Amino acid sequence: MDKLTQKIAGSGYFSNDSLQAFLQHWQQWKLPKDYMLLKEGIVSDYIYFVSSGLARIYYFKHGKEITEWLAMDETFFLSITSFFKRTPSKLNIHTIEPSVIMGIHHDDLMRLCDEYHDVERWLRKLLTRSLISSQQRMDAIQFETALHRYRRLADEYPSILQRVPLSYIASFLGITQETLSRIRAHR
Repeated sequence: MDKLTQKIAGSGYFSNDSLQAFLQHWQQWKLPKDYMLLKEGIVSDYIYFVSSGLARIYYFKHGKEITEWLAMDETFFLSITSFFKRTPSKLNIHTIEPSVIMGIHHDDLMRLCDEYHDVERWLRKLLTRSLISSQQRMDAIQFETALHRYRRLADEYPSILQRVPLSYIASFLGITQETLSRIRAHR
């Protein structure tokens, strides 16, 4: 709970009362590698936090797995559409390595948002960051070269190249494994 507490308390959005109320609703799970947190077709009930470890968010397109996001140490993640619309998810989420994952249930979060403006503000900021990250990722895929996307990923998340299978990295970057191999060979 310490990493989550530091991350949330460090945001500066919470009073002591709202922080304590918010933190008490988070659950913690110690999960093995390849644990499915969410399967396509199931309604997503949680916003998650990676205390340690790594999770992959992906979907299927024409029978292929497409990596949408990689959630590493001390980051929040969720299936946004399913979580907020309360509809079956089109995404799958699984751990890539043994992980400690924390989560807050949709119903608890909505109740806390109604009760505490601090929680509502935190959620708005979380969603804003998520939207900006998604837009930046789409802009990169549309406007940057594969090499530039790879270099930026390696610079921003150096451990990702040792922790994540190359097939997932290639998919996340929107390139083939062959292209990724050529980029890595020239680096």
